[in-house]
Amino acid sequence: MARYRDAVCRLCRREGGKLFLKGDRCFKPMCAIEKRGTQPPGMHGATARRKALAGYGQQLREKQKVKRIYFVLEKQFRNYFEKASRQKGITGENLLFLLERRLDNVSYRAGFSTSRRQARQLVNHGHIEVNGRKVDIPSFQVKVGDVVTVKNKTIRNVHVEGAWNTSGGRGRPNWISSNAQDFSVSILALPKRDDVDANINEQLIVELYSK
Repeated sequence: MARYRDAVCRLCRREGGKLFLKGDRCFKPMCAIEKRGTQPPGMHGATARRKALAGYGQQLREKQKVKRIYFVLEKQFRNYFEKASRQKGITGENLLFLLERRLDNVSYRAGFSTSRRQARQLVNHGHIEVNGRKVDIPSFQVKVGDVVTVKNKTIRNVHVEGAWNTSGGRGRPNWISSNAQDFSVSILALPKRDDVDANINEQLIVELYSK
């Protein structure tokens, strides 16, 4: 399976803001945005000026930003858009809801990890269970009523325990309910637009793919 293997901090700098791809590091002074600002990556980054984008350029950057936030590659992102366009409702919002319901994103939102990349690793390595059964597919779509848990032997993992203890500060969306006693969360409802990053303009993505 194709994966992005390059440095992720350069993705934040390319998009001109924090995408929170490295968990707690993004909140510390060592964050690349804090140290270098929003200058683009590369040898000419220090002298490059960000031009005001419009039209296609603005649409492309918005698509790239959302794709990188959820850490999916182009083909998979396009498949999500096509699926969203076939569903009832607003296509842009449907796209975000499909991304939100990915198991790796739910694990991140639940507080099992400090980033979606870390959550994907937990899922890939079989540390996450859905309704008592191991699921190692990051793109697995959760549904209302599902109970997502960390395997018993993983609960005391220092990274998982640390993420869970600090998850209150990051906050959980209203559609996820947590149970602190057994490191589990329940899916109470489908996500709503208010539960997704307000800085995302999904309509620009719809315009880009509709050309």
